This record gives sequence, C-alpha cells and structure tokens, in this order.
Amino acid sequence: MTTLRTKRDEIIASIRLYERQLEQARADLAHINAAIRIFEASGDAKDMPRYVDVHRLFKRGEPMELCKAALAGGPKTTRELALYVMQAKGLDTDDKVLAKGIGSRLIHALRMQASRGKIVQDGKSRGVSVWRSQINNL
Repeated sequence: MTTLRTKRDEIIASIRLYERQLEQARADLAHINAAIRIFEASGDAKDMPRYVDVHRLFKRGEPMELCKAALAGGPKTTRELALYVMQAKGLDTDDKVLAKGIGSRLIHALRMQASRGKIVQDGKSRGVSVWRSQINNL
C-alpha cells in the first residue's frame, strides 16, 4: 500500500509540474503571437485595430431614452439594446467593435436606472444581462 501511495503522490506531483509548464507555454505562445503581429504590421491605418469613442455620438440622456423605448416592447439583452440604439441612430449594425463600445457604455447607464427603480435587471441569458421596463411589471 505504501508503494502505491508513494507512486500516486509522484504522479500527482508530475501532473502539477506539467500543468504549470503548460500554462507557461501558453503565455509564451501568446507573447510570441503578439510580437509577430507587431512585426507584421504594415503601418496602414486599415490594418490597425479600431478603438471606439462613443461619447460624442449621443446627446445627454439619449441612449437611455432609446433603451426605454426598446424595453417598452419587452425584455431585451444588453446586446439587443446596443443594436437597437445603433439602428435608431442610423449606425452600421454589422460593426462589432462599435456595438461592443456602445454596449459597454449602456451597461453603466442601465445599472444606474435599475438602482433608481426605473428598469429591472432580470438576470442573465448566455452571459449577457437581460433588462425589462418597470412599467411592464405593473
């Protein structure tokens, strides 16, 4: 029995060592891939990743007004609300970077409205918050 337990402990130690080495190898691979992307960059603006500043796209309170209009039709996820806002503003709904930027901006406003009791967060669906209007509740 002692021999088997000793062998088991050796195998467990080996597995832990291999797992640490695997984690380090994955980190090394990520760094190498990042370096390759840097050296392969052409310097052309089209090849560079886009960053979105959605602050100036909306008037004060406009995103929340659009969200409330969307929620009047029933519960919606944050992604659906972002796409609704983009469509209402005439923006390209196929632009995933812009949609993510708008969605990120909406999350704070939606949470503030929920804390004031204006809307309700109904949990999550596939990792995305679901929101509904407080008016639909009454």
